[in-house]
Amino acid sequence: MDEQNRNLILATALSFLVILVWFVLFPPPEPTEPVPGADSASIEEQLAPAAAPTVDGEAATAAPSSASSDAVEAPRIGIETGRLDGSISLAGGRIDTLRLKDYRETIDEGSPTVSLLSPVGSANAYYALYGWAPGGGLTANDVPGPRSLWTQASGETLTPDTPVRLTWTGASGLQFTRTIAVDADYMFTVTQEVTNPTGTAVSLAPYGILARHGQPADLKNFFILHEGAIRMGDGELAEIDYGDMEDYEPDARGARSETIAIEENGWIGFTDHYWMATLIPQPGTPFRASAKYIDTRNIYQTEAVLPTQTLEPGATTAVTTQLFAGAKEWESIQAYQDAGVEGFEDSIDWGWFFFLTKPIFQVLHWLFLLIGNMGWAIIGLTLLIKAILFPLAYKSYVSMAKMKELQPEMEKIKERSGDDRQKLQQEMMALYKKEKVNPAAGCLPILLQIPIFFSLYKVIFVTLDLRHAPWFGWIEDLSAPDPLSILNLFGLLPYDTPDPGSLFFIFSLGVLPILLGISMWLQQKLNPAPTDPTQAMIFAWLPWVFMFMLGTFASGLIVYWIANNVITFAQQYMIMRSQGYTPDLFGNIRASFKKKPKAE
Repeated sequence: MDEQNRNLILATALSFLVILVWFVLFPPPEPTEPVPGADSASIEEQLAPAAAPTVDGEAATAAPSSASSDAVEAPRIGIETGRLDGSISLAGGRIDTLRLKDYRETIDEGSPTVSLLSPVGSANAYYALYGWAPGGGLTANDVPGPRSLWTQASGETLTPDTPVRLTWTGASGLQFTRTIAVDADYMFTVTQEVTNPTGTAVSLAPYGILARHGQPADLKNFFILHEGAIRMGDGELAEIDYGDMEDYEPDARGARSETIAIEENGWIGFTDHYWMATLIPQPGTPFRASAKYIDTRNIYQTEAVLPTQTLEPGATTAVTTQLFAGAKEWESIQAYQDAGVEGFEDSIDWGWFFFLTKPIFQVLHWLFLLIGNMGWAIIGLTLLIKAILFPLAYKSYVSMAKMKELQPEMEKIKERSGDDRQKLQQEMMALYKKEKVNPAAGCLPILLQIPIFFSLYKVIFVTLDLRHAPWFGWIEDLSAPDPLSILNLFGLLPYDTPDPGSLFFIFSLGVLPILLGISMWLQQKLNPAPTDPTQAMIFAWLPWVFMFMLGTFASGLIVYWIANNVITFAQQYMIMRSQGYTPDLFGNIRASFKKKPKAE
C-alpha cells in the first residue's frame, strides 16, 4: 500500500481509537444509591428550616403551622390531561405526583408509565411547592409553609379547561389564594395571591421550590450528558451536576448553596436524560435563583425567590409563575420558547458542537416526520451528509487515485534517496508540485466527519425522538444496543446472554455490529494490504476491533455508520474508476485469505 493510503487509514484508526478508548476506559459508573432511611423519614425531618428560602437575608423558618398534615395522607386534587395524570396534595399545596401518559418505562407490553414527580414518603421523592417567605414582623405561622393544610375552594380536578383554586388563612389574618392551571402539554401556571385585612403593612416574598430527595434512581452519570440542576439567567446557561452542588460552601443556615440575581429573564430546575422540571418566573421579572444541597438530609433543591412585596392594610397583590414538568420534546420546548420562555431550547443538552448538533437534529426530526420511521430517517440523514461532503470526498479520492499513478515514480525516488531522509522529502515535494497533487487532501473528509460523528452520537444519545423508536424487525429501540446476540445464535438457542452491565456484554454481538465490521472490512479492501507485515496485521484487525467496541453503542448510531460505510465504499469505487484506476476488490479479498510466507 502506498504511503498516502497508509496514512489515510492510520488517521481513521487513530480518530476512532481516541473516541472508543474513552468509552472503554471511562464507562458510566453505577447510579448512586439513596441514603438509607431517606425515603421513610417524616415530613418534619425532610422539610427542615434549612430548606426554606429567605427574605432580604432573614431566615424564613419553616416551622409547622397549626394546620399541618402528612403530604401522602392529606386530601388530594386529581390532575388529568391528555398527556399527564397525577395529583396535588393539599398539604403545602404541592404538585407532587405526576406521570407522563405518552411514555413508558420500557418497551415491554404492560410497562408502567414514566413517573416524573413523587411525594414525600415514596422512593426518590421529587415535587414542586410554592409559598411566601415572611419579612420583618411576620412569623412562619403567618404564611403558608411546606406542610400547611390548604382548603379546596373550587375545581374538582385540574384539567386544561378547569383550574383549581386553594385558600389558606394565616395566624395574623392574612388571606392567601393559590390558583393552579395546566395546558394541554407540560406547563403549569401558578398564581399566588395574598390579601392583607389587618391594620398594619406587611412584607413577604413569593417563592417556588423544586425539591429532590437523593439523586435519581436512573441517573446515567455519563460525561456526554448533563443531569442535575439547570439554570438560564439573562441569556447565560448554567449546567450544575449533583456532585457540584454537594461541593458548594455551606451558607449561614447549613445548606450548601449558590445564589445569583437574575435581572430580567430566566428559569431554574432539574433536568434528567429525557425529562425536566423547571420554575419559570414571568418574563421581565427579576428574581433570586438558588441551587442548594442539604447534606444532612440528602435533598437537592432549586429555588426561585421573587422580589419582596410590601402590602398595605386592605391591599391585595398577586404573582404568577410557571412550572414546566414533562418530557423534553422538541416541539413543546420550541413552542414554549416562542411563547416567551427565553433560551428554553437550550434545556436540551446540545453539547460543545451545538452548531452541528442542532441542525443535525432538526434535519433528522424533519426526515422522521416525512418518512415516519426513525431508522430510515437516519439513513436519509446519512445520504444528505454524504451529499454535502461529496465535493470534498471527490477531491480526496481523485488525489488518492493520482497518488497511485505516481507510485512507481515514488518507489524510484525512495531507491535513489536511500537513507537520506532530507533528499527523499525534497524530491517527493518536487514531484507533488510537478504533478499538482496534495498528499493531505485525503484526510480532510475524515477530519470533517469526526465532529459530525460526535454530534450525531450526541443527538442519538440525548434527544427524546430516538427513545423507544423502532426501525424494523428485531430493532424496537434505536436508542439501545442491538438486542440479538451471536452467543445464542441470535435467539435460536435457549441461552441467556450477558446483561448490558456485564463485562462480557462486549462479546454479545448483534446483527448490526457484525454488519458494521463487514462493511468496514470491505471498505478497507478497496486498497491492497500494506507491504509491511506489522502494518498489514494491524489494519487486518481494525474492522473487527471496532466491531466489538461499537457493538455496545445505540443501534441508531450503528445504522448511521453502516450506511456511511456503504455510501463511502460506493463513492470511492466509482470516483477511482473515473480516474482510470480500478480497485481490485476481489483480488484484495482473496489475498487476505492467502497464507503469508514465513520470513527467512
